[in-house]
Order: sequence, then structure tokens, then C-alpha cells
Amino acid sequence: MFSPDQENHPSKAPVKYGELIVLGYNGSLPNGDRGRRKSRFALLKRPKANGVKPSTVHIACTPQAAKAISNKDQHSISYTLSRAQTVVVEYTHDSNTDMFQIGRSTESPIDFVVTDTVPGSQSNSDTQSVQSTISRFACRIICERNPPFTARIYAAGFDSSKNIFLGEKAAKWKTSDGQMDGLTTNGVLVMHPRNGFTEDSKPGIWREISVCGNVFSLRETRSAQQRGKMVEIETNQLQDGSLIDLCGATLLWRTAEGLSHTPTVKHLEALRQEINAARPQCPVGFNTLAFPSMKRKDVVDEKQPWVYLNCGHVHGYHNWGNKEERDGKDRECPMCRSVGPYVPLWLGCEAGFYVDAGPPTHAFSPCGHVCSEKTTAYWSQIPLPHGTHTFHAACPFCAHQLAGEQGYIRLIFQGPLD
Repeated sequence: MFSPDQENHPSKAPVKYGELIVLGYNGSLPNGDRGRRKSRFALLKRPKANGVKPSTVHIACTPQAAKAISNKDQHSISYTLSRAQTVVVEYTHDSNTDMFQIGRSTESPIDFVVTDTVPGSQSNSDTQSVQSTISRFACRIICERNPPFTARIYAAGFDSSKNIFLGEKAAKWKTSDGQMDGLTTNGVLVMHPRNGFTEDSKPGIWREISVCGNVFSLRETRSAQQRGKMVEIETNQLQDGSLIDLCGATLLWRTAEGLSHTPTVKHLEALRQEINAARPQCPVGFNTLAFPSMKRKDVVDEKQPWVYLNCGHVHGYHNWGNKEERDGKDRECPMCRSVGPYVPLWLGCEAGFYVDAGPPTHAFSPCGHVCSEKTTAYWSQIPLPHGTHTFHAACPFCAHQLAGEQGYIRLIFQGPLD
């Protein structure tokens, strides 16, 4: 007999609130996922609530007084207004919510360690030399422990001494109801797609989220002192397909419900086998082509399909057709004579990026990552933050900036001739 109290039953899987998936990684980090540093992170209901909510506000006249108020065992946010004045907002335990923190720091308060994404990088050595713009304690997500398990995002995370400290230079202000609020140096941007994360999705508008979870239009540049306009009608509630940008890495939020409708890795593997079973051929060498298994996603295989990005004709690898005068980068397609880049095709293995379960018929340009038509169409319309004030569309699987008219191409396979 089961006890009616299933909550404490050890065999019961914990409730999953959702998952965060880092854009630019095709299923795992280049050197493998380790501990809190990985390409996707599941937010699971904690055995015991660890959420916090604002309680007492103190106005201190000296930084020393502020330090005395913010005791090590209590969460607090300090807003330094001037050398003479600091406002400390104490936070108290909230038994109805769970808190998850994301940032570059490897200190224990951070649940999910995120480093800068270098487009197309195959190893961590490529990423170490970059001066990071991701905050050590970038943001926090608070999830309701009861259905519908609403998840909300806030800028900044609490450090090892349970403090968030907004210095003199940070943008901060008093709100109309006498509370304090502020923005972090490079900001936390969020975009909620329209029509959810489905084949009908359309990009939404990028907004900035404050330390207290209010929504603002973007600043002129990432770290400008002047905040944007408050957007009253929008909230910090995450929805399936929301994008979170930490200035150096962008995360996709997928709800548990949304993920249940997403193709599984098994489904993608079945699609791969289906394409290979149709025995596509190189129209010139007549050799059979095959997508390598998901495990071997970085090494070009001899049967690997290659594509001419201007026309979409799929071939096996060959050496002819080089246009010497074009630095050898562009090739002439033997089928239709169009000239353009010639790249190997790779399957998109991170199922969380797919908006539908359609067959892998299209490839992003210029990287050659293959997925469904609706998925390529969706991501090619999304302006992703890049640097401190530009945006561009990028492949979700490798973070390469998209090129060409559409940013993707329909693949034209030749079937076997027998």
C-alpha cells in the first residue's frame, strides 16, 4: 500500500520546473558536461524550499552601518546611493518558492555555472582567453513550489555572504511605492516569443529585467547609466521558449510541459536513420552518403554529406570545383554551376532547440547544422544580442552568425539510381 503522502515517497521523481539550455552547444559542452558546468540544466523542486522574498528596508548613513545590517545569515540587497547613504533591503525565507542562481562564479551559491559562448568553438581552450562580460552572480530564477510552478527571473544573484551589492555606479532608483530597484552592469535581457515555442512562434521584443523583477525597454548600450522605460504591461514570468541573455551567453528556457512536446534524442536518431536508409548519393561520385552518429559530431566522416550553400545540392566530399581566385573558399556546384561555400552537414542534436518534430530537411548557413524547416525558419528571425549594442541571428547549435538571404537553405538530396 502506498501512503497518501506521495511527496516524501523516495521512488517518486522530483517535479521538474523546466530546463535552461545554453545556445551554441549541440547537446553538450566541447570538453563534456561536468558538475554545474554543462550545456543544459534542469530546475527540479528542492527537497526543502530555499526561496526568499523582500522584508525590512533599512536606510543606513554609512557603508559600515550597512555592513552591520547585512548579516551573513540573512539575504539582503544593498543599494549604495552615495558615500553618505546606503539602502539595505533584507530578504526573508519564503517557504512557497525555490531559488536557482546562474552566473560565471563557481562559488557554491551558483547552481548553474555559465561561461562565455565562442561561436563554433570546439574546445574550452578557445574560450579561456576572452575577458568575460558575464556577471559572476548574473541572475536568479524563483519557481513556485505549487502548480502551475510559475518561474520568474530577476537580475543579479546573491553571493557567498548572501548579499547583492549595487555600487555607486550601478543604475538604481526609488520606486513609486518607496522601494528600491536597480540594474546590473551589463544587464539581464529577456525575450518572450509570441505564440509560445511552437511551429507558429514569432520573435518577441527584447526587454531588460531589474533586480526586483520589473521590466524595462533596453538601455542605449548594455551598461549605459540611464535605464529604459518601464513596461508596465509585461512581467518577468518566464514562458516556454523565453530567451535570457547574460551578455556573453544566451539561455533558452523550456518548461517541463513544453519539453514533453519536443522531439526526443531518440526521435532525432530515428530521423537520422531514416535519411541514411534512403541511401542518398553523391550525384557525381555516386557513393552513398550517411550522417554520422550523434556521438561523433565533430569529426568529418568519409561518408559525410556536404552541401553547396547557395543552391542546396548535397554531395559527398570532393576536391574539384575550387575557384582559385576566390581563396579556395567558394566552389562551383557541379549540378547547377552556382558558386558559393561548400561545407559538411551536421545534425542538430540538441532537441530542446526544435520547434517541431519535422524531418531534417534544411541547414543553417554558413555552418551546415541540419534540422527541420520550421526550426531553421524560427531561429533565422531571432535577433540575438551580440556584444554591447548589436543583434544578429545565429545558429542555436553553434552560435555562428547566419549568412545569406535567409540564413538557411533547403537541402536537395539525390536518391539512389538503382
